[in-house]
Amino acid sequence: MPKFYGSNFINDLFLDQTLKAKDFGEDFLWGAACAAYQVEGAWNLEGKGASVWDTFTHKKGRIHNNENGDVATDFYNRYAEDIALVKKLNLKVFRFSISWSRIFPDGIGKVNPKGVAFYHKLIDECIKQDVTPWITLYHWDLPQKLQDQGGWANRDIVNWFSSYTHFCTKEYGSKVKNWMVMNEPAAFVGLGYMLGYHAPGIINPYKFLKATHHTCLAIAEGGRVIRRNVVNANIGTTFSCSHIDPHRNDLKDGNAVARLDALLNRLYIEPSLGLGYPIDGLPALKRIKRYFEPGDEEALKFKFDFIGLQNYFRVVGKKSLFPPYLWAKQIAAEKRNVPMNEMKFEVYPEGIYKILKQFSGYNIDNIIITENGVCYKDELVNGRVHDKERIQFFKDYLFNILKAKKEGVPVNGYFVWSLTDNFEWSEGYEPRFGLVHIDFQTQQRTIKDSGYWFKDFLTKD
Repeated sequence: MPKFYGSNFINDLFLDQTLKAKDFGEDFLWGAACAAYQVEGAWNLEGKGASVWDTFTHKKGRIHNNENGDVATDFYNRYAEDIALVKKLNLKVFRFSISWSRIFPDGIGKVNPKGVAFYHKLIDECIKQDVTPWITLYHWDLPQKLQDQGGWANRDIVNWFSSYTHFCTKEYGSKVKNWMVMNEPAAFVGLGYMLGYHAPGIINPYKFLKATHHTCLAIAEGGRVIRRNVVNANIGTTFSCSHIDPHRNDLKDGNAVARLDALLNRLYIEPSLGLGYPIDGLPALKRIKRYFEPGDEEALKFKFDFIGLQNYFRVVGKKSLFPPYLWAKQIAAEKRNVPMNEMKFEVYPEGIYKILKQFSGYNIDNIIITENGVCYKDELVNGRVHDKERIQFFKDYLFNILKAKKEGVPVNGYFVWSLTDNFEWSEGYEPRFGLVHIDFQTQQRTIKDSGYWFKDFLTKD
């Protein structure tokens, strides 16, 4: 039996060997994901402009081992090889993002023809190999020229993003029908404008609130642009989410959990659903109203065809005197004696079941798990990577997703993070999430045992 963390349903009803892809249904989507900055490399080649991540990673002390994505996995040159790997692993969907500054080096204005041509080649290769392309328009790599004008804290970015979305959907919309507007706004706004841990490295609560509102406006506007431009489009956007438990079962920690839930899980999705910002859960958010203009409440709303949920760990929270306004803090997994991944986040498979149940309480017709995966220490020995822990991770999480599906949650797809090892943002290259091992010195690709497990799992009986 696999090791489960508190899921009696699964232990009672399933044996490890009975888990089959067909249990999820014939129409369930299976895919793998990546992001432009984490894999493409070619950061300043063929007309590409600098992004905030290019700038951020070139500053010493920002990234583990002072690494950067200048080369990454060289996907810019090796995309055909990687799409062939998607095909080989029996995955049907490849999710990738477009680098805004590869299309518009300055964010707006002049178009870079070679950048436009690259994504045509990438899309055509997917179609050639019978892999369905799913495009994310924005996966954190804002053009530096736009950041110089305030980035997401400048309301003009709603128009900038609308123009970028219009161009991409007009250019590629005849070939690509599946579009995601943004990836994890809680991460790129929270870590980028409040904590300073990610690009652009800003620590400013007022800019955080501005960036939050402008991002939510842009998410909805991006959806509307896609709807206008792409016939029969399937439109979504993705949100990071974590099940949150109190440290102690008392009122103070319970209220702290409510505030954390409003910040981490509710803040960016509820405006598009017509619910406004979750001020009830986090009263400090009422300050965001000072950045409203007439018509904003309606402009925040958009009915997506699907919502992408991305889950990696559980959060345990408690009341705290710091930080102000939130009055809550997370308790590190290291202090709780729980299973952890290489980045010291808790591995808690039941959390994905609980977060699916939570989000199914919204008026959402279709949920796709657009990212889920784990980093463990991998070692390439004699041409093989034996990653039993990662295989067990996938088994445990998929069981919990199936449990939610059987209970009526409209979850209809699962995309592994990630296809290959890649540049893991501020953590550099040390954390490895891939189904495929990358030797970053030679760019040699080696399918891990977990990749072969997925290949077998997705093989039809």
